[in-house]
Parts: sequence; C-alpha cells; structure tokens
Amino acid sequence: MRVAQRRMTKKARGFGSLYRGREGQWSWLAHRVTGVAIILFLFAHVVDTAMVGWGPGAYDRVVEVYHNPIVKLLELGLVAAVIYHALNGVRIMVIDFYPRANDWNRQLIYGTTAVFVAAMIPITYLIVKPVFLELF
Repeated sequence: MRVAQRRMTKKARGFGSLYRGREGQWSWLAHRVTGVAIILFLFAHVVDTAMVGWGPGAYDRVVEVYHNPIVKLLELGLVAAVIYHALNGVRIMVIDFYPRANDWNRQLIYGTTAVFVAAMIPITYLIVKPVFLELF
C-alpha cells in the first residue's frame, strides 16, 4: 500500500473529527484544564483575602459576591475541578510508581471517571439545592 493511501486510511479511522485523541489524551487535557482553573481560583482567593487590608467594609463587599447564585454554580465547577484533578492525579501516580499499571490505563481512566461521577452526584445536590430554594 502506498504511503498516501495509508495516511488516508488512517485519517478515516481516526477517533473524532477535530481532535484524534483517545481516553489518555482527553484525560491529559482535562487534567491541564482543571489545573489551570484551580490556579485561577487560588489567584482570585488571594486577591479577595487581601481586601482585608482595605478595611472590613471592602472585604464584606467582596465576600457578598459569593452569595450570588451564579457564583454558587461556579463554586460547583471549582469543586468538580478539584475532585477530578485529585482523582486523575492519583491515577497518574499509580502509573508512575507501578509502570505495569499502564497496561490498564484505559480501565483506570474509566474507573477514575466513574468515581468522579459518583462523587459529584451528592455534591451537586448539596450545592445546587440551596440555589434552587433561594431562586424559586
């Protein structure tokens, strides 16, 4: 088979249309995105805590923003990012310390995702319920 035909065949079999990654590359991307989200939150947290230097009134105005329902939903996103990042980090450490575990990388990724979803169900309920009670 000629090289051009092999390339065309490989492109036709690719997973997805834009991003041709599999589970490992998607988990890599999600790990990086959640890490950046956590760092951005930490920066915002340092800034809002630093508002104490301008007096209690300034700090109270900043903290009042956290009572907004939209911010509560963003808080849910932060919790999801932290939990996924932590679980995926444990998966990465298992593979780093036990290289044979790389043979089961796909199963570990699906297991990590299952534990993440199972953990987020009650957490979502606990965070979203007060928001709905406040709004409706």
